[in-house]
Amino acid sequence: MSDERLRRVRDRVRPFPDFPEPGVLFRDISPLLKDPVAFRTLIDLLEDHLRSSFPKIDFIAGLDSRGFLIGPPLAQRLGIGFVPVRKKGKLPGPTESVCYTLEYGKAELEMQKDAVEPGQKVVIVDDLLATGGTMAAACELLKRLKAEILECLVVIELKGLKGSGKLNSIPFYSLLQYD
Repeated sequence: MSDERLRRVRDRVRPFPDFPEPGVLFRDISPLLKDPVAFRTLIDLLEDHLRSSFPKIDFIAGLDSRGFLIGPPLAQRLGIGFVPVRKKGKLPGPTESVCYTLEYGKAELEMQKDAVEPGQKVVIVDDLLATGGTMAAACELLKRLKAEILECLVVIELKGLKGSGKLNSIPFYSLLQYD
């Protein structure tokens, strides 16, 4: 992976101290999304990683909502489909759902029951891994649908929060890491 390409992406992540509450340093990818060269570089880097790591992927599953920004262009590059993992109540038809705990309460994720077939190979994508609760819930949901989870993939990992530990041995990859 080229240091220059990685730096181009990292330089477009903007820190916001004390957001959403005092003591939190928020990592904002909005400038990355606004810069077409940096965003294309991000997708290039993620595509390179997936192509070199997995000979066959059936779907990219993107987490609501920023996984919806990264997942579809990545899936399109790989010539595969994209399936959304949504917040409760946003998908039509029969769904499978999972409840999980957040640092500030509870939440629920769901997927359409026919989104993936048993044994299909899936990579789960999101913008950021913090405490790992949402990603772990998405893994549980895909396991219930009997998908084979190849990897959880994020742009940013907040290492100090140890969220990857909640993924219970599911392979994990982050492009950028912050303490």
